Order: sequence, then C-alpha cells, then structure tokens
Amino acid sequence: MKLNKPPAISFSSKIAELSKLNILSLVLVATFLGFYLGSNGEIEYSKLFLTLIGTAFTAAGSGSLNHYLERDADKKMDRTRNRPLPSGNLTPLFAVLYGMALVVIGSIMLAYFVNLLTGFLSLLTSFLYIVVYTPLKKITWLNTSIGSIPGAIPIIGGWTAASNNISPMALVLFGIMYLWQHPHFYAIAWLCKNDYAKANFKMLPVIEESGSRTMRQIFWHLLLMIPLSFLPVIQGNLGIIYLVGVTIITFIFFLSALPLAKDRSNKSALLLLKASVLYLPVLLFIIIIDKGLGS
Repeated sequence: MKLNKPPAISFSSKIAELSKLNILSLVLVATFLGFYLGSNGEIEYSKLFLTLIGTAFTAAGSGSLNHYLERDADKKMDRTRNRPLPSGNLTPLFAVLYGMALVVIGSIMLAYFVNLLTGFLSLLTSFLYIVVYTPLKKITWLNTSIGSIPGAIPIIGGWTAASNNISPMALVLFGIMYLWQHPHFYAIAWLCKNDYAKANFKMLPVIEESGSRTMRQIFWHLLLMIPLSFLPVIQGNLGIIYLVGVTIITFIFFLSALPLAKDRSNKSALLLLKASVLYLPVLLFIIIIDKGLGS
C-alpha cells in the first residue's frame, strides 16, 4: 500500500486524484451498507443508483475543495507534493469550480431524486469536512475525532435514502463508522507524522512523539467497537451469521493494532491501516450473507 504517488499524467488521472478516490470508495461502501440495511430487504435499485451517484458527486467535490484549501501545505509534504495543485498540473480555480459544482449537483440530485433528508445530510457532510475539519488540522489534535463525524454521516445518508428516517439502527451504524475511523486515521498519521510536522498539522503522533496517547486513542476506540457491533443483533436487525462474523473481524482488527503498540514502527502502522481498509468491505459482505440467508 503506497502512500507516496508519482504525478498524475493524464487528465482523467488528475481528476481522479483531485476527487480523492481512495476516500470516495470507502464513502460509497458505507453508503451502500446503510442503504442495504435501511431497505429492509426491499431494495429499489434505481434509488440506490441515484444515491450512489449523488453521494459520489458530493464526496468528490468535497475532496477537490479540500485539495484547494490544503494546496500550500501539500507542497511541503513528500506524500502530497505530486498532487495536481502543488505540482501545477491543475489550477486552484479549476479545483474550486469543479468541487463546488459537484457538491451542488450531488446534493440537488439527492434532495430531488431521493429525499430532502438525504440531500441535507450530504450538504452537512461537505460543510463539516471542508469548513470545520480541514482548518482544524492546523489547530488541534482533536481534528481526527471531529473529522470522524462527517466521515460517519454517509452510512446514515444511505439509510435515509432507503427509508427517509433516522432510526436507532442507523445511529448504531453511525457509531461503528465513527469509531472505526480512529484506528484507521491514526495509523495514517503515524506513517505520515514527519510529513504532517512539515505542514504544521496538529496530528496526535506529531505533537506527542512517544506515541502513548496515540495508542490509547486507537485501543479505546477499538474496544468500544466490540459492544457497539453487537447492538444490531440485540435490536433484532441482524442474526447469528453477523454476530459470529463481526466478532471475528473486530477481534482481528484489534489484534492488528498490537504490533504497533509494541514496537511503534511504520511496518506495524501499515498493518493496522491495511486491516482497517479491509474491515468495511468484509463487514458489508457478512451483513449481505446474514440478511440473504435470514430472509
């Protein structure tokens, strides 16, 4: 898993990087998961398609605006200096116009073709990500916890797209997504702490070099994921296949963090990052199997 990328060459690859496809893919997995569970076994595929397209637009637009706001900081970091804006491959004006257009189009699509609640949530996500989270990266290490709020909203957006309401189950899904992001982004912050220091980003591994507080943050969020992951079974929304599956993958997720706590190495941080990236699609697969066999 490479964190450093060579400069994009084709226009399409520049647009792909500006849209932050790595984050976009995780957003769409979360949105699909929320929609699937919110549908309660009766999926409207046309609405699902429109939900994913509208969400992709707003997420890509938000990514582009984030690139614009961080273009000067990106020049200072080895990991990001080849991005389209700091490398000069695309202009800041293009990033702003492209980003704003996608956010507006995506939100209108969701509000008009899906429902107003989902359109509002998409705008709220973009606002929190661009206006709140992005500036906070230079102010406080709590940016990770605050930024995990817009990062967790898409799973509720998927749910509301299917059901037009926010139920207790949707809030449980939000909680799982919120907690999951902490070990994921702290692993990235550990790998990139030298770069983040150059850009004056107040990530926890930057301001506290020993890593003790970072490890505590990782493990208490992982520990909280365990009981929260059991709630869908207690609520009666999911069954025994989910219970067994989520227990196994959450335990593996927890185990993947132990080497980092022991040796504080980049190799161990990369192991945790890989485990976190695999967690969501595997969770989605388990839920689909559980619902399919239980229906």
